[in-house]
Amino acid sequence: MKITVDKDKCTGCGTCKEACPKGQKIWKINDKATPSNLEYCHLCTICASKCPEQAIQVIRDDEDEKENSE
Repeated sequence: MKITVDKDKCTGCGTCKEACPKGQKIWKINDKATPSNLEYCHLCTICASKCPEQAIQVIRDDEDEKENSE
């Protein structure tokens, strides 16, 4: 699992952090949004759906994870 933020689109508004049920643990907002502590993420995709700039992408099946688990 991976969350990517398009830094060219992100305005750092904090909507992702506010909308996320675990936002305080996952999202850091400075001038841009940065996800961390992804072990708390439930893959609900609320952050991506609420982002007004459509800057967030939640990738559920990351190729790196598949290779590392083999």
